[in-house]
Amino acid sequence: MNGSHTHTSSAPSNTPVTIAAVVAFVIFLISTSIFIVKETQQVMVVRFGNPIEQIKEPGLYFKASILDDIRTFEKRILNVDPPSEEVLLTDQKRLVVDSFARYRIVDMLKFFQTLNTEMAGQQRLHTIVNSALRSNLGRATLKDVLSDKRNQLMRDIVKDVNEEARRFGIQVVDVRIVRADLPEQVTQATFSRMRSEREREAREARAEGEQMALEIKSKADKERTILMAEAQKESQILRGEGDKEAISIYAKAFNQDPSFYAFYRSLEAYRTSLAKPDATLLLSPDSDFFKYFKGQTPAAP
Repeated sequence: MNGSHTHTSSAPSNTPVTIAAVVAFVIFLISTSIFIVKETQQVMVVRFGNPIEQIKEPGLYFKASILDDIRTFEKRILNVDPPSEEVLLTDQKRLVVDSFARYRIVDMLKFFQTLNTEMAGQQRLHTIVNSALRSNLGRATLKDVLSDKRNQLMRDIVKDVNEEARRFGIQVVDVRIVRADLPEQVTQATFSRMRSEREREAREARAEGEQMALEIKSKADKERTILMAEAQKESQILRGEGDKEAISIYAKAFNQDPSFYAFYRSLEAYRTSLAKPDATLLLSPDSDFFKYFKGQTPAAP
């Protein structure tokens, strides 16, 4: 009876503990089995590394086993920014191209089987995008890249990237070139060439200006010479006419009183010759120059 009494008294004390343990275990199972899929997510249920279920609709879901693993992938469009790539154009110009791409995961199973993670997907897209850039820009010229043909180039690049990315369950929405610059050494060489070209143009412009200045100066000198010659010609004509008029007046005066005119002309000769203190005259005493000093005076007019 003592044993029966002991057994009966211990059962009620163990029952709550057992129930609590069972409830805790059930709660643990439920908490580890329930998962939520958001509107921006898609989920792959994996068991022992093998995909067993794909969930693309949002909601509350249960795992069939606690051994199942949940892999979450984005449904939204993602961005990828590949590193800058130096490409050689068909006209032998080099460009450093900085691009970006936008993509989405459209085949979760294929993406999981080939790449497994979004980080691996971005790394693979880096390679795919840069390869497509090199391939398409290698058939284009610098003029094509900078003109309206660039839009067609980008469409061709998107097409090539999608053909390659489709194998990984990825759809590329868009690829854009953010920046396309010449390499640093090419930039310096281009700058030096442009500076040399500007200096050459400046020298040519300066030489043309000097040539025009010489032509203008030569033309001005020529016109000046012509004007001076015409002025001298006109002055000679006027002087000749004046001399002619003077000779005519002198002739009339001489004809009116030749002796007085001769006396007047001699006085002018005296004034011109003897007015200079340093003048020296070598004449014979019986020269006609001194005839009026000998008392020969002309008659009054």
